[in-house]
Amino acid sequence: MLMAETATSTSNSGLQAPGLDLDAVQQLSDQRVVLVVEDDPDTLNLLKLTLRRAGMNVVGALDGKQAIRKWGETNPNIVLLDLMMPEMDGWETLGQLRTITDAPIIILSALSQNENIVRGLEEGADDYVTKPFQSTEVVARVEAALRRSGPKVEATKLLFPDHELSIDLETHQVTLKGESIELTPREFEVLAALAKRHPKPVAYQTIAAEIWGDDNDKIRERIKWIVYLLRQKIEQNPSDPKLIVNKVRYGYQLAAE
Repeated sequence: MLMAETATSTSNSGLQAPGLDLDAVQQLSDQRVVLVVEDDPDTLNLLKLTLRRAGMNVVGALDGKQAIRKWGETNPNIVLLDLMMPEMDGWETLGQLRTITDAPIIILSALSQNENIVRGLEEGADDYVTKPFQSTEVVARVEAALRRSGPKVEATKLLFPDHELSIDLETHQVTLKGESIELTPREFEVLAALAKRHPKPVAYQTIAAEIWGDDNDKIRERIKWIVYLLRQKIEQNPSDPKLIVNKVRYGYQLAAE
Protein backbone atom coordinates (compact mmCIF):
# COMPACT_ATOMS: atom_id res chain seq x y z
CA MET A 1 0.00 0.00 0.00
CA LEU A 2 2.82 2.32 0.87
CA MET A 3 4.44 1.66 -2.53
CA ALA A 4 1.21 2.47 -4.36
CA GLU A 5 0.75 5.69 -2.43
CA THR A 6 4.35 6.70 -3.15
CA ALA A 7 3.97 6.04 -6.86
CA THR A 8 0.77 8.07 -7.01
CA SER A 9 2.33 10.93 -5.12
CA THR A 10 5.30 11.00 -7.51
CA SER A 11 3.18 10.88 -10.65
CA ASN A 12 1.00 13.77 -9.44
CA SER A 13 3.82 15.95 -8.21
CA GLY A 14 4.40 17.63 -11.56
CA LEU A 15 8.15 17.04 -11.37
CA GLN A 16 10.12 17.03 -14.64
CA ALA A 17 11.12 13.55 -15.78
CA PRO A 18 14.90 13.26 -15.39
CA GLY A 19 17.06 13.42 -18.50
CA LEU A 20 19.58 10.84 -19.66
CA ASP A 21 23.33 10.81 -19.22
CA LEU A 22 24.32 10.11 -22.82
CA ASP A 23 27.81 9.09 -21.73
CA ALA A 24 26.16 6.10 -20.02
CA VAL A 25 23.62 5.08 -22.68
CA GLN A 26 23.70 4.50 -26.40
CA GLN A 27 20.38 5.93 -27.57
CA LEU A 28 18.97 9.44 -27.73
CA SER A 29 15.53 10.46 -26.56
CA ASP A 30 13.46 13.38 -27.81
CA GLN A 31 14.58 15.60 -24.94
CA ARG A 32 17.02 18.45 -25.37
CA VAL A 33 20.71 17.59 -25.39
CA VAL A 34 23.27 19.68 -23.48
CA LEU A 35 27.00 19.24 -24.09
CA VAL A 36 28.93 20.15 -20.92
CA VAL A 37 32.64 20.88 -21.48
CA GLU A 38 34.49 21.03 -18.16
CA ASP A 39 37.92 19.68 -17.19
CA ASP A 40 37.09 19.24 -13.49
CA PRO A 41 35.28 15.87 -13.13
CA ASP A 42 33.41 16.91 -9.97
CA THR A 43 32.05 20.08 -11.56
CA LEU A 44 31.21 18.16 -14.72
CA ASN A 45 29.24 15.55 -12.81
CA LEU A 46 27.43 18.22 -10.77
CA LEU A 47 26.36 20.07 -13.91
CA LYS A 48 25.24 16.86 -15.60
CA LEU A 49 23.16 15.87 -12.58
CA THR A 50 21.62 19.34 -12.30
CA LEU A 51 20.63 19.42 -15.96
CA ARG A 52 19.28 15.87 -15.90
CA ARG A 53 17.05 16.79 -12.97
CA ALA A 54 15.78 19.68 -15.08
CA GLY A 55 14.66 17.18 -17.74
CA MET A 56 17.55 17.49 -20.19
CA ASN A 57 19.82 14.87 -21.70
CA VAL A 58 23.49 15.50 -21.09
CA VAL A 59 26.83 14.52 -22.56
CA GLY A 60 30.17 15.53 -21.08
CA ALA A 61 33.66 16.33 -22.33
CA LEU A 62 36.82 16.93 -20.29
CA ASP A 63 38.69 18.97 -22.93
CA GLY A 64 38.17 20.80 -26.20
CA LYS A 65 39.13 18.00 -28.57
CA GLN A 66 36.79 15.61 -26.82
CA ALA A 67 34.07 18.27 -27.01
CA ILE A 68 34.35 18.50 -30.79
CA ARG A 69 34.07 14.72 -31.08
CA LYS A 70 31.10 14.57 -28.70
CA TRP A 71 29.39 17.39 -30.60
CA GLY A 72 29.71 15.44 -33.86
CA GLU A 73 28.27 12.32 -32.23
CA THR A 74 25.27 13.95 -30.52
CA ASN A 75 24.56 17.26 -32.31
CA PRO A 76 23.50 18.95 -29.04
CA ASN A 77 21.00 21.77 -28.71
CA ILE A 78 23.31 23.84 -26.50
CA VAL A 79 26.87 23.85 -25.10
CA LEU A 80 28.14 24.81 -21.64
CA LEU A 81 31.83 25.63 -22.05
CA ASP A 82 34.67 26.08 -19.57
CA LEU A 83 37.59 28.25 -20.69
CA MET A 84 40.61 26.97 -18.77
CA MET A 85 41.22 23.44 -20.07
CA PRO A 86 44.27 21.38 -21.11
CA GLU A 87 45.30 20.65 -24.71
CA MET A 88 42.66 22.78 -26.44
CA ASP A 89 41.34 25.57 -24.22
CA GLY A 90 37.88 27.07 -24.23
CA TRP A 91 38.77 29.97 -26.51
CA GLU A 92 39.96 27.67 -29.28
CA THR A 93 37.06 25.30 -28.66
CA LEU A 94 34.62 28.20 -28.96
CA GLY A 95 36.15 29.22 -32.27
CA GLN A 96 36.02 25.71 -33.69
CA LEU A 97 32.46 25.13 -32.52
CA ARG A 98 31.36 28.34 -34.16
CA THR A 99 32.65 27.06 -37.52
CA ILE A 100 30.32 24.05 -37.33
CA THR A 101 27.23 25.09 -35.38
CA ASP A 102 24.95 28.02 -34.55
CA ALA A 103 23.71 26.27 -31.39
CA PRO A 104 23.79 28.46 -28.26
CA ILE A 105 27.05 28.39 -26.29
CA ILE A 106 27.18 29.52 -22.66
CA ILE A 107 30.61 30.06 -21.11
CA LEU A 108 31.03 28.93 -17.50
CA SER A 109 34.35 30.26 -16.23
CA ALA A 110 36.26 31.41 -13.17
CA LEU A 111 37.64 34.21 -15.36
CA SER A 112 35.42 37.01 -14.14
CA GLN A 113 37.28 40.02 -15.53
CA ASN A 114 35.14 42.23 -17.73
CA GLU A 115 37.55 41.89 -20.68
CA ASN A 116 37.10 38.10 -20.67
CA ILE A 117 33.32 38.41 -20.60
CA VAL A 118 33.38 40.90 -23.49
CA ARG A 119 35.82 38.72 -25.45
CA GLY A 120 33.65 35.63 -24.96
CA LEU A 121 30.54 37.38 -26.23
CA GLU A 122 32.41 38.97 -29.14
CA GLU A 123 33.87 35.61 -30.20
CA GLY A 124 30.50 33.91 -30.43
CA ALA A 125 29.25 32.94 -26.98
CA ASP A 126 25.57 33.63 -26.28
CA ASP A 127 25.98 34.08 -22.52
CA TYR A 128 28.69 34.13 -19.84
CA VAL A 129 28.33 32.81 -16.29
CA THR A 130 31.14 33.24 -13.76
CA LYS A 131 32.16 30.62 -11.21
CA PRO A 132 31.13 29.89 -8.54
CA PHE A 133 27.58 29.70 -9.86
CA GLN A 134 24.17 28.69 -8.59
CA SER A 135 22.76 25.56 -10.20
CA THR A 136 19.35 27.18 -10.54
CA GLU A 137 20.90 30.10 -12.43
CA VAL A 138 22.64 27.77 -14.89
CA VAL A 139 19.38 25.92 -15.60
CA ALA A 140 17.52 29.22 -16.05
CA ARG A 141 20.12 30.54 -18.49
CA VAL A 142 20.09 27.27 -20.46
CA GLU A 143 16.29 27.38 -20.67
CA ALA A 144 16.38 31.02 -21.82
CA ALA A 145 19.00 30.34 -24.48
CA LEU A 146 17.04 27.35 -25.80
CA ARG A 147 13.86 29.45 -26.05
CA ARG A 148 15.70 32.05 -28.10
CA SER A 149 17.44 29.54 -30.37
CA GLY A 150 14.33 27.88 -31.81
CA PRO A 151 14.19 24.32 -33.18
CA LYS A 152 17.29 22.17 -33.48
CA VAL A 153 19.04 22.19 -36.87
CA GLU A 154 20.82 19.09 -38.07
CA ALA A 155 24.58 19.33 -38.40
CA THR A 156 25.93 20.06 -41.87
CA LYS A 157 29.63 20.30 -41.03
CA LEU A 158 31.77 17.65 -39.36
CA LEU A 159 35.07 18.56 -37.72
CA PHE A 160 37.87 16.21 -36.61
CA PRO A 161 40.43 18.41 -34.83
CA ASP A 162 43.00 15.68 -34.15
CA HIS A 163 43.65 15.47 -37.89
CA GLU A 164 42.57 19.04 -38.78
CA LEU A 165 39.94 17.54 -41.05
CA SER A 166 36.71 19.39 -41.89
CA ILE A 167 33.86 17.95 -43.99
CA ASP A 168 30.97 20.17 -45.07
CA LEU A 169 28.00 17.95 -45.95
CA GLU A 170 26.15 20.83 -47.58
CA THR A 171 28.81 22.37 -49.83
CA HIS A 172 30.88 19.15 -50.21
CA GLN A 173 33.99 21.10 -49.22
CA VAL A 174 36.74 19.07 -47.54
CA THR A 175 39.63 20.80 -45.77
CA LEU A 176 42.69 19.02 -44.40
CA LYS A 177 45.33 20.91 -42.39
CA GLY A 178 44.03 24.19 -43.80
CA GLU A 179 44.13 23.08 -47.45
CA SER A 180 41.09 22.40 -49.60
CA ILE A 181 40.92 18.85 -50.99
CA GLU A 182 39.24 18.36 -54.34
CA LEU A 183 37.12 15.19 -54.41
CA THR A 184 34.88 13.68 -57.03
CA PRO A 185 31.20 13.31 -56.08
CA ARG A 186 31.61 9.57 -55.37
CA GLU A 187 34.78 10.13 -53.35
CA PHE A 188 32.96 12.69 -51.23
CA GLU A 189 29.95 10.41 -50.73
CA VAL A 190 32.13 7.57 -49.46
CA LEU A 191 34.07 9.87 -47.13
CA ALA A 192 30.83 11.40 -45.85
CA ALA A 193 29.33 7.97 -45.21
CA LEU A 194 32.29 7.15 -42.95
CA ALA A 195 32.35 10.57 -41.27
CA LYS A 196 28.65 10.60 -40.39
CA ARG A 197 29.02 7.30 -38.54
CA HIS A 198 32.31 8.06 -36.82
CA PRO A 199 33.68 6.55 -34.61
CA LYS A 200 31.92 3.33 -35.62
CA PRO A 201 33.22 1.14 -38.48
CA VAL A 202 30.96 1.13 -41.53
CA ALA A 203 30.11 -2.05 -43.39
CA TYR A 204 30.51 -2.41 -47.16
CA GLN A 205 26.79 -3.17 -47.27
CA THR A 206 25.92 0.12 -45.57
CA ILE A 207 28.11 2.18 -47.91
CA ALA A 208 26.80 0.38 -50.98
CA ALA A 209 23.15 0.75 -50.01
CA GLU A 210 23.46 4.43 -49.09
CA ILE A 211 25.33 5.51 -52.23
CA TRP A 212 24.36 3.01 -54.93
CA GLY A 213 21.08 1.69 -53.56
CA ASP A 214 22.30 -1.88 -54.01
CA ASP A 215 24.99 -4.25 -52.78
CA ASN A 216 26.97 -6.69 -54.92
CA ASP A 217 30.56 -7.72 -55.63
CA LYS A 218 30.96 -5.16 -58.40
CA ILE A 219 29.87 -2.30 -56.12
CA ARG A 220 32.16 -3.48 -53.32
CA GLU A 221 35.12 -3.46 -55.70
CA ARG A 222 34.11 0.04 -56.70
CA ILE A 223 34.09 1.10 -53.02
CA LYS A 224 37.61 -0.31 -52.56
CA TRP A 225 38.84 1.61 -55.59
CA ILE A 226 37.30 4.86 -54.38
CA VAL A 227 38.88 4.39 -50.94
CA TYR A 228 42.23 3.85 -52.69
CA LEU A 229 41.78 7.15 -54.54
CA LEU A 230 40.70 8.93 -51.36
CA ARG A 231 43.81 7.78 -49.57
CA GLN A 232 46.01 9.24 -52.30
CA LYS A 233 44.44 12.62 -51.57
CA ILE A 234 44.09 12.71 -47.79
CA GLU A 235 46.62 10.30 -46.29
CA GLN A 236 50.16 11.43 -45.50
CA ASN A 237 51.32 7.91 -46.40
CA PRO A 238 48.65 6.13 -48.49
CA SER A 239 50.38 2.77 -48.05
CA ASP A 240 50.07 3.13 -44.27
CA PRO A 241 46.66 4.81 -43.85
CA LYS A 242 45.80 6.54 -40.59
CA LEU A 243 42.55 8.28 -41.55
CA ILE A 244 40.65 5.58 -43.43
CA VAL A 245 41.47 2.17 -41.98
CA ASN A 246 40.39 -1.28 -43.13
CA LYS A 247 38.12 -3.48 -41.06
CA VAL A 248 38.92 -6.90 -42.48
CA ARG A 249 35.98 -8.55 -44.25
CA TYR A 250 33.68 -5.82 -42.93
CA GLY A 251 34.36 -2.35 -44.32
CA TYR A 252 36.15 0.84 -43.26
CA GLN A 253 36.43 3.22 -40.35
CA LEU A 254 37.29 6.89 -40.27
CA ALA A 255 39.96 6.84 -37.57
CA ALA A 256 39.95 10.54 -36.70
CA GLU A 257 40.86 10.11 -33.02
